[in-house]
Amino acid sequence: MTGTATAGRAGCRACVEPDNASNQGRQTHVNDDNRPGDFSEPMMYPRYTGIPTFMRTPYAEALDDVDIGLIGVPFDGGVTNRTGARHGPREIRNQSSLMRRVNQATKVAPFDLCRVCDVGDTMIRSPFHLESSLDEIERAFARLHAAGVVPVAAGGDHSVTLPIFRAIAKHRPVGMVHFDAHCDTHDDYLGSKFHHGAPFRRAVEEGLLDPHRTIQIGIRGGVADIDVWKFSHDTGMRVVYMEELFERGWRSVIEEAREVVGDSPTYVSFDVDGLDPVYAPGTGTPEVGGFSTIEAQLMIRALSGLDLVGGDVVEVAPPFDPSGNTALVGATMMFEILCVVAQARAE
Repeated sequence: MTGTATAGRAGCRACVEPDNASNQGRQTHVNDDNRPGDFSEPMMYPRYTGIPTFMRTPYAEALDDVDIGLIGVPFDGGVTNRTGARHGPREIRNQSSLMRRVNQATKVAPFDLCRVCDVGDTMIRSPFHLESSLDEIERAFARLHAAGVVPVAAGGDHSVTLPIFRAIAKHRPVGMVHFDAHCDTHDDYLGSKFHHGAPFRRAVEEGLLDPHRTIQIGIRGGVADIDVWKFSHDTGMRVVYMEELFERGWRSVIEEAREVVGDSPTYVSFDVDGLDPVYAPGTGTPEVGGFSTIEAQLMIRALSGLDLVGGDVVEVAPPFDPSGNTALVGATMMFEILCVVAQARAE
């Protein structure tokens, strides 16, 4: 690669193919009956062809004129039990070929609103040293942030959200809409402060996350200590346990979420274990009794109009779901997040 993408998309000047005299950067396929087919738009290629990128967007190494960067974080060094999320970004890329240009439900066309590119994966050169790995992830996202690129990431385990916050919230804390089965505000575990059950405790302690502008939705499951999520409650986070979500309904909860985060910069973090494992079995810590995929889609869509500064989908662990369904669910939620983030970026 030379710092530009290998496929063009209308409106994404940083992600176009080199022009030449014969095709002006367009690919033309001749069918058996000699009828030319214009394949200048990557999303019009057959979905089983080409090099997989997130949602068949162009791949870009240079960040000039990129509005939203789709980025993978292949790291699961923070997992406390079932590893495998390091393989998430690759399989999400593969399954994301099923995404299309327009969200049929909301009519949002994110690729028309913004210049969206796959900007690759964070390169983690020291995966056996947890703190160094988080530093490397932070540097990758700091590069995006310095270039004015809004990240929409695919993890990786949930510990990766902490270095993302370190990169994008260094100068002011962000609010958060957090979909998960767990609050992830635990403390030390087996001698480490940095694991996928503690990123948001660390983020609050470091002044990156505003707990009064944070809502955590779908919390459930058995616990070893009834006070395991005491930090969330004590610092003012709004915790919506799954039973409350079930009784109130998703619409009422999201109306409250909008009030909680307000008009200030907000991040969306989606752990696939927030879903019931019938929809997403391929994850590190599945918890029975979660919300459904359609409820998740409706909740994300209802965040439209907020000042969204990024988002992620984490904890997709393909080894636990060889069917690929969990990765497809992850790709779909990533697309839904992209739609609302693109609206915010365009405005």
